[in-house]
Amino acid sequence: MKEIFTMWRNTRMIILTAFSAAIYAAILIPFKVVVPLIPGFTEFRPANAIPIVCSVFFGPAGAWGSAIGNFIGDALGGTFGLGSIFGFFGNFLYGLIPYKILYPVKTSDTGARVSPIPENFLVILLSIFSASIVCAVVIAWGVDMLGLVPFAALGSIIFLNNFVVAGILSPILIRSLQKRLLSWNLVYTSIMEEKDLPVFRSPFMKRLGIILLIIGGVSGLIIGLSISLGIYKSALFAMGFSQGMKGGTTLALGLIPSLILIILSLFLL
Repeated sequence: MKEIFTMWRNTRMIILTAFSAAIYAAILIPFKVVVPLIPGFTEFRPANAIPIVCSVFFGPAGAWGSAIGNFIGDALGGTFGLGSIFGFFGNFLYGLIPYKILYPVKTSDTGARVSPIPENFLVILLSIFSASIVCAVVIAWGVDMLGLVPFAALGSIIFLNNFVVAGILSPILIRSLQKRLLSWNLVYTSIMEEKDLPVFRSPFMKRLGIILLIIGGVSGLIIGLSISLGIYKSALFAMGFSQGMKGGTTLALGLIPSLILIILSLFLL
């Protein structure tokens, strides 16, 4: 995880962060007015493909660009508020998870740096799914906790919006841009110094991290929807500690195990 901080020492990575943020915000803002889904909180977002593409090519610069771009989009698009804080962190993870999953577990036999872009479409789709569900859980958890929008409404919309749009557009953009950006040395594995790149993980650690990430994201969405919709009694998810508590407080406590799994998984990837 050190690369999310050490990248700020590299001028080109800072420029790529600014580029990622600018293009994300520029596409987000018009749709906040034209196609709102929950006015003031979320809208139809074809821009959701951008953080995935930027994450694959620009690594940590794509993660920071996603967070900053969404924050700028909220500020200039009329949806800025307390929920934007959780939007920042949710979008940071949205741009962080794809490259963490796709980054290779070892260097090539020749010692050369390996492109983080896999040939297998299903691996890219897995990274999009994981990023989408974690982003939805984090943002909806925070916004529900603030009492602004129910988890069930916001969480399901964010997940579907992210996964469907990015799942269709991102692979096309990645394949279209791959050769050009690799030849221009604009992929983060070519830009950052070796010591600042993510640590190579063993295949076992990588798989374990992905499994925990998916369990954390899926369980978070299921538990959040269950509590928010009142399908089960809240005390079931709070292990008896929240008897009598309602709404955001109960949901906030109920999702803590899932959030811990998500955080732990990121250190394993």
